[in-house]
Amino acid sequence: MPPKKKNIDFEQSLGTLEGLVNRMEQGDMTLEESLQAFETGIALTRECQARLAAAEVQVNKLIEVQGNISLEPFDPEEGDA
Repeated sequence: MPPKKKNIDFEQSLGTLEGLVNRMEQGDMTLEESLQAFETGIALTRECQARLAAAEVQVNKLIEVQGNISLEPFDPEEGDA
């Protein structure tokens, strides 16, 4: 499996996506620029959705053990074991 590239944080990805959408909505992009922006937007959307899903799993892994709340680290490579 190829090594993972370092992830940009969620907020930065979301900000980039919002900027891209605003630029596309202005309507002054060429067809080629619009297609590239759309492709980038789809990739950013999927990345943000994956991060949100991973965060949801991590929150769901909060467990109470003898009155103490602890957080189990979530490794998305493990899946639901």
